[in-house]
Amino acid sequence: MELIPPGQRILNMVADGSISSAEALKMLAKAHYRLPLEREREGAREALAELEGLVGLQHVKALVRELCAFIEVQRMRREKGLAAEPLVLHMIFRGNPGTGKTTVARLLGKIFRGLGVLEKGHVVEVERADLVGEYIGHTAQRTRECILRAKGGILFIDEAYSLARGGEKDFGKEAIDTLVKSMEDRKNDFVLILAGYLAEMEWFLKTNPGLRSRFPIQLDFPDYDHNELLSIAEQILEQRQYTLTPQARKLLSNLLKRPEHSNGNARTVRNLIERAIRRQAVRLMSLDDISTDALQLLAAGDLEVEWQ
Repeated sequence: MELIPPGQRILNMVADGSISSAEALKMLAKAHYRLPLEREREGAREALAELEGLVGLQHVKALVRELCAFIEVQRMRREKGLAAEPLVLHMIFRGNPGTGKTTVARLLGKIFRGLGVLEKGHVVEVERADLVGEYIGHTAQRTRECILRAKGGILFIDEAYSLARGGEKDFGKEAIDTLVKSMEDRKNDFVLILAGYLAEMEWFLKTNPGLRSRFPIQLDFPDYDHNELLSIAEQILEQRQYTLTPQARKLLSNLLKRPEHSNGNARTVRNLIERAIRRQAVRLMSLDDISTDALQLLAAGDLEVEWQ
């Protein structure tokens, strides 16, 4: 998808004499535009390409493309003096660990920066322990500090449902209240993404009637199926310049079919390969002459040790 530089149409209108420089500045300020550098726009294009290259997640990719189009069209409408929808980009990510939630959040930071929506595009990753304090007022302070760190970027809270588990008297409620207030007071400063298991996040949204409406974008990250896990393994191996012997590839496929390992978790695949690489290193140290091919080849024995 081609990313149009934010505010470029306004600058073109100045160039052709349609509006004055003063009028352009007012239009840019009104639309909350920031003109990103070319390297930021290129970073957004690279992030979009990386997103498209991820295994699976078709629904997630489609929604991100939809968001990019929405942001651009609303910008065009503002530039033409038409009514435009507000950019409310706070999100809920639901899914098991290892299904790509954090990876997508990091890519969104780069994409939104390149579109001029976020000034920095960095991602601050926190959990309950980073937000909840030890006494009254401490939690609000710690939560605000995390929000300030995320200014111009994304605040990503993993296992966000844990903030509501303690009930009304738990300090987690104070964190939720502070987050909700900041979503209104600082709505153009940062994007909030709450992540966690599907069922737990659904329960979390029901604990506070006003929460669901504040997160117009809710994405489900399904577990990877067997073929997708194999594709993820191939991607990891290619990135690290390793290959599997035919026997190792067959063994990997069979191992991922076992009930205890077929949970659709990309981390399982990554951990397996990293352990195999370490086992290969031990095996190679027993050889007198180590060729370039040997350095890149993982054998069935390197994988078998992991699963015994």
